[in-house]
Amino acid sequence: MTTIVEKIPYKEKLLNHKTQLLDHLFKFSPRRPFTFADLGGVWGVEGAYSLYAMDEHKCVAGYLVDTHPTEKVLDYVEQTPGLNFIQGNFGEIETIAQVPQVDCIFLFDVLLHQVNPNWDTVLRRYAEKTDCFVIYNQQWLGSPVTTRLLELGHDDYFANTPHDPEHPVYQNLFDKLDTKHPDYENRNWRDVHHIWQWGITNAELAAVMTDLGYTKTYFADYGPFGNLKTFVNHAFIWRR
Repeated sequence: MTTIVEKIPYKEKLLNHKTQLLDHLFKFSPRRPFTFADLGGVWGVEGAYSLYAMDEHKCVAGYLVDTHPTEKVLDYVEQTPGLNFIQGNFGEIETIAQVPQVDCIFLFDVLLHQVNPNWDTVLRRYAEKTDCFVIYNQQWLGSPVTTRLLELGHDDYFANTPHDPEHPVYQNLFDKLDTKHPDYENRNWRDVHHIWQWGITNAELAAVMTDLGYTKTYFADYGPFGNLKTFVNHAFIWRR
């Protein structure tokens, strides 16, 4: 029997590296039925990994959390029993309060964007919600320490990120860092997740997770991110 979610054309948005990561998670998960929260899972992928988890791995409940839902995502949620959408910045306490206890948190391509609160605070806040994190992130090789990329200055910032300085989001970025972003009354441009914010080292990520009581149970290195020499695609599963 074909389920409703199987009729939804989401699979063209999937990246094999990330589906392999989820397949490994579910293959070795002791818990059934399974629940998850997919943080920041709308932009660029239209909730595809939430749908994959619901469809391929028959999760009983999922919570897709992001600031800007699309009509397609809202349609997907309406058509997918057990899938819920929570609108908000997933790092803020008011949004976190809406996310129930879940078996796992998904963080795909979003951790390096998190400021105010910073990426490590986000992990600490969600540690109260789950005993498992699945992280796919562009990790930093540009220096031995985690780096706020904006502090590199204009030229080095754009040399180490994949964006054209003339792109509408990034145009005149360094001239508007301390002006209000049009989408947020209480945030300046320097504190929005729409731009690349961090170079996070594996060592510092491991230090935060270990401090929170998690053990790394899976790691994969998927190589450079595009043509950038200072970022690599790394995948992790952390369990407690």
